[in-house]
Amino acid sequence: MTNDIYYTALEIYDSQTEDEFSWEKYIEWSKLTHLKELVSLDGLLNGLAFKPNFDSKEDWKYIVTDQNMVTVFFNSKEYVLEKVKDLKYYNFLAVIQEPNNEKAKLESDFEFVGYDLIEKDGDISALTNCGGFDETFLPDDLNEFGLISDYKKAKKIQMELQINNPDEHHANCYLYEIWRHKTIGRKTA
Repeated sequence: MTNDIYYTALEIYDSQTEDEFSWEKYIEWSKLTHLKELVSLDGLLNGLAFKPNFDSKEDWKYIVTDQNMVTVFFNSKEYVLEKVKDLKYYNFLAVIQEPNNEKAKLESDFEFVGYDLIEKDGDISALTNCGGFDETFLPDDLNEFGLISDYKKAKKIQMELQINNPDEHHANCYLYEIWRHKTIGRKTA
């Protein structure tokens, strides 16, 4: 992948989520007591809000792959919006894999929410779904969305995860810059 901007729509995971792994159980397990919502690219906690049609040549025009692995990213904002048009609530995200130090210049409808570290051979977040890597970062290093707010800190954690955990495949991660749409898919107060 390059530093292109990709789009996705992921399920919301917060105190309103009704799931077998309740928000309360997740907060207790993760020790991330300061979270107000998890806005992660983790496929288990924030799954894709819609199902692409993998039998459709048309859908494959928009599905982003990485080293022959299917991702939850799409190269068209319009494609994602068409797929979620009947859904009420979700996180409509713009993401950049391995961004540089300057944040993307996205239209004013998106807000930067942070950086995530997702294992290179899967979709698990090293930040929020691995039980912690206390030798590399602590819960307080993550913002209210379970992400890292500062680019330099995110790059440092990305590098130190591999150094401190050379035999842990969850520690070999891509860095993602995440932006969330301010209104589309959002709950209003």
